[in-house]
Amino acid sequence: MVARAGEDAALDPIDAALAHARSVEANPKPSLLELPELLLRRRAGALVLDVRSPSEYARGHVPGAVNLPALDDAERAEVGTLWARVDPARALARAEELGRAKLDALLEQASALRRGREEHPLLVHCWRGGLRSARVAEELASHGLSSARLRGGYKVFRRWALARFDEPRALRVVCGPTGSGKTAFLHERARAGEAVLDLEALAHHKGSAFGHLGETPQPTQEQFENELALAWDASDPARELWIEDESRNIGKLLLPERLYAQMQGSPVHVLDVPRAERVAQLVATYGDADREALAACFRRIEKRCGRERTQRALVHLAHGELAAAVEIVLDYYDKAYAHSTVQKRCQAP
Repeated sequence: MVARAGEDAALDPIDAALAHARSVEANPKPSLLELPELLLRRRAGALVLDVRSPSEYARGHVPGAVNLPALDDAERAEVGTLWARVDPARALARAEELGRAKLDALLEQASALRRGREEHPLLVHCWRGGLRSARVAEELASHGLSSARLRGGYKVFRRWALARFDEPRALRVVCGPTGSGKTAFLHERARAGEAVLDLEALAHHKGSAFGHLGETPQPTQEQFENELALAWDASDPARELWIEDESRNIGKLLLPERLYAQMQGSPVHVLDVPRAERVAQLVATYGDADREALAACFRRIEKRCGRERTQRALVHLAHGELAAAVEIVLDYYDKAYAHSTVQKRCQAP
């Protein structure tokens, strides 16, 4: 439990007042940060506390932020209903009542989360930088937990994230047909010290009908954009940034329109890999995947690949002949690639 100033029963009222005054002096009110300062402190190791409700946080949040809700989803709905249908003053009073009931638990969680980061203030935000974050930040500060609050809240971060891709960058786009090892090539560039943006790693998807295999569930669209914006911002704008060519969607996620447009207008680096090596690369990538999950992926492209070819691929798969199955569907992928705008771009000098 985090001790509260002035709550020692042994103190008389005058001593309690003096103790509280000393506590306030030792623990100044939280500062108000602009977004660039919050992002700098975050990179330096400060913890971001998102005090919005769990569903707001799940939809999208500052990457690395921890959810410490001032109100849970049901409580937020209750306060919102009071505000809209009864009286804003009643809503604020109810929010204050609900907040007091969970204050001790919130302080304990915040204290535990800050352990090992005592040199940094806790960086607190809500949606607009209003009452929720102000109340939490003030309580943290008054109980000895240094804190700072984001002016404008998560709404300001989202506006910043979506604007990142308006900034022109020198991109070098890696392209080539399925199985060319484009991701492995990017990793080589990264090991060589070059700037790389791995879209598929951020999307948790390898980009094809088989791309979800071996991956954790994809993030929400909003969270993907947030992660992408921070990765984009972390790279040196003066350096060429290597990136893999993609269609507009990676699994269920869409690339930001401005980023996709920049990719389409950037120079390309073509990987020309023999077909046998591409088959081996795909077998290595998906060889450990569950056979039923693989079969479901083959069936997913049946309309485009053709029923007869798909059935032959499934027979090979059932007999453990993944390379033969890959050979069959690679014909489909190569034909699609040959007619794509990606291929036309990859023929550019």
